[in-house]
Amino acid sequence: MTALWEQLPQRVYSAAQVRELDAAAIATCGVTAYELMCRAGEAALRVLARRWPSARVLAVVCGVGNNAGDGLVVARLAKAAGFGVRALLVAGVERLTGAAAQAAADARGAGVVLEPFAAARLRGADVVVDALLGTGLARPVAGEFRAAIDAMDAAEAPVLALDLPSGLDADSGWPMPVAVRAAVTVTFVGLKQGLFLGAAVDHCGELEFAGLDLPATLGATFTPALERVVLDDLRRALPRRARSAHKGTAGRLLLVGGGPGMAGAIRLAAEAALRVGAGLVYVATHPDNVATVLVGRPEIICRSAGSERDLEEFIGFADGAVLGPGLGQTAWAHGLWRRLIASDLPLVVDADGLNLLAVERRERGNWLLTPHVGEAARLLRSEVSDVQRDRCAAARSLATTFAAHVILKGPNSLVGAPGEPLRVCDRGNPGLASGGTGDVLAGVLGSLLVQTRDLALAARAGVLLHALAGDAAAADGERGTLASDLLPHLRTWANPS
Repeated sequence: MTALWEQLPQRVYSAAQVRELDAAAIATCGVTAYELMCRAGEAALRVLARRWPSARVLAVVCGVGNNAGDGLVVARLAKAAGFGVRALLVAGVERLTGAAAQAAADARGAGVVLEPFAAARLRGADVVVDALLGTGLARPVAGEFRAAIDAMDAAEAPVLALDLPSGLDADSGWPMPVAVRAAVTVTFVGLKQGLFLGAAVDHCGELEFAGLDLPATLGATFTPALERVVLDDLRRALPRRARSAHKGTAGRLLLVGGGPGMAGAIRLAAEAALRVGAGLVYVATHPDNVATVLVGRPEIICRSAGSERDLEEFIGFADGAVLGPGLGQTAWAHGLWRRLIASDLPLVVDADGLNLLAVERRERGNWLLTPHVGEAARLLRSEVSDVQRDRCAAARSLATTFAAHVILKGPNSLVGAPGEPLRVCDRGNPGLASGGTGDVLAGVLGSLLVQTRDLALAARAGVLLHALAGDAAAADGERGTLASDLLPHLRTWANPS
């Protein structure tokens, strides 16, 4: 059975673009605003019934715009289906206009009582439906609306958010300054970029999409704000191998890193590269670490690199390289870093490879940089808060500044390159917030690089493969997931066909 996340569209739009899609649907598809509202309410109720099949009492919290109208349609349809319904209006019904006013009239006509919002009326509900604020939010939430959000967040019942959690900025994904924490969000017409950015991961819960029976070609002329990384990227990068394949055709990867006391980082990266299918994996590491890297994994070809001169043989026959896991920032590390940066090999640069680049900027190209927010701030000579505030701008700036493919790591990692649309990976979980998982990702990316000879495809496929392996590793619990727990799952996802 196809997972729900696989059914989400690839294209992600700004709030303004989604409003244009709504207008285009009304202008060209022969539907009215109220008909779209009714379709949204029907879709939301289907999601609610599937997610909470034992629910019997709903509390629907409504504001004053079209989001409220969607909620009132849910209330009307739910009452007709035999639910107990409390339709709670944060503002007077007289403030509703257009399609939302029609939704209120039809709800009343169907016997739904429209009553003023009170936090106490959420008690006893099996599900709270958040229909308070939609994509048109343009100023900080205050007064009775903020009180309603606080009450929904304090309620014992799970929250189903309509279109996006109330209070969340539809473009940035940041609360303004508060936002509902939903268990499930069902969004309509087009995916909004704010569902994938900022703090959205802490507010949206599980995301579902309802296209409202509109044609898939509706937004074909729009350039999306983002594109989701999808399984097709992974399938393109890792098709079924020909029976005649051999280790030479599967790519030769060099990994450089592992300074004193940091053998684990380069070992994790090397084993990840093998698990994803690189034909030959070479490690150049500090003389102290050779035995440790080889213990229990004889498939790694590990050599001592006492200085940059020891890299020459490797550079001559490798198809690509990973630079940085456990490298350190010593004179030894800096020498190896300079030599590999000066080579013609396509590179994945991670960890201390990035920290050295922040200190000693180089122009290069033909490389993939994989910073987390702290490393990104150092590379951009800015503050971590600046990167976090607008991760899209930071990713684009990194790509432009360094003429690089970039993965800005974190919840919903961003993938970018100069002149290309930003991609977002919406898989992964907090279990990946542990030491070594970044080293595993570096190895995955290097392996895909030498197998595909395509940095852009390796970046997209690699970040998704790593996230999916992380989700599988954390299936029994996120807390306590180790980086090495991902390794067997990498092999599974490296065979997607």
